[in-house]
This record gives sequence, C-alpha cells and structure tokens, in this order.
Amino acid sequence: MFTTVYLIAITAEAMSGALAAGKRQMDMFGVVLIAFITALGGGTVRDMLLGNFPVNWTQHPSYIYLTITAGLMTMVVARFMHRLQQLFLILDAMGLVAFTIIGCNVALALNYDLPVVIMSGVITGIFGGILRDILCNQTPQVLQKELYASVSLLVAGLYLTLHDAGFDHDLTLLASFSCGLALRLIAIRWQLSLPVFSYSPERWQD
Repeated sequence: MFTTVYLIAITAEAMSGALAAGKRQMDMFGVVLIAFITALGGGTVRDMLLGNFPVNWTQHPSYIYLTITAGLMTMVVARFMHRLQQLFLILDAMGLVAFTIIGCNVALALNYDLPVVIMSGVITGIFGGILRDILCNQTPQVLQKELYASVSLLVAGLYLTLHDAGFDHDLTLLASFSCGLALRLIAIRWQLSLPVFSYSPERWQD
C-alpha cells in the first residue's frame, strides 16, 4: 500500500510541477523537466547528500516514464485542473508524509545518527517543491504558507520516536502517516502557519 501511495504522490508532484511550468509559459521540454524535478528532486538530493548511490530513480526507469507522462498529460487536461484543486491538496499532503518517511528509512538503513535521519526525511519531503519554485523564479512556497516543512519535521520526529520505542513497523508507518496527513490537512483548512520573520532595516533607522 505504501508503494501505491508513493506512486500516486510522485504523479501528483509531477503534475504540480507541470502546472508551475505552465504559469511561467515554458515549452514542452521545460514542463517535462520541471515535472520530473518536482517529483524526484527531493530523493535525488537526499541520496547525493547521504552518498546513497546509485540514486534511487536510476534503478527504477518506471518512475521516469511516470513523471514524464504525468507532465505531458497535465498539458492536455490543464483546463480542468482548477476543479481538482482540493484533490491535489490531499495528494500533495500524502506525498509530503510518504516522502518524509521514505527519507527517514533510507538514512536509517545507512546507520546515520538521529539528526541526519530527521533531515533526510525533511529533505526528501520538501526539496522537490523547493527546486520547482527556484527554477520557476519564485520564493519556495513550502517555506511561506500553511504548515508544510514543519509537518515534515514532526512526521520524521514521530516516526523515529515510535521506531526507537520498538513499536511494530506497520503500526509505526500507519500512525506517522495518519498523524502527518491529518496535521497537514488541518493546517490547510484553518490556514495554520508559523510566525513570519519580516526584516526591514528602515523600521529601525532613526
């Protein structure tokens, strides 16, 4: 089931990347590239930082086909995408949580220390979106709006707490996934966010 969630998640992320490229009026190659980077960029950055080679998607060509197809299909059905906004928010939330847990598992398998495991989860969860926004010349949305990166951090913390406490693996997955998904959807529903730091030197000038 977790594999199915992962495949759904990378498809949704690829489509969100394609939409972002469309807003910047990119050509077909740009749309496909942004779709691919959005879907698989987080895992790529994680593997490179952890020295986990070969990078995951290079061993699963089906992921490449899936993300490229999702990007191209988004161009075809773009006129209907606004009707699916709520669905995309749910799928994106599922992807965030799934990617985070996967990132933690990769670092655990490599015997990294706790802080590295947590950051591995967070990087996997959010970096695809960060790369998407950077390439589209935007301030990363995952660091601005409703709780997003912080949800990834909390999911990683909960997952590792339950893992280290010796809980059953399936129960740990289910609890972490459910709590993370619920928190992200609550944050969207009530627009919960962290305090914003706004620095303006003129405010303190005499």
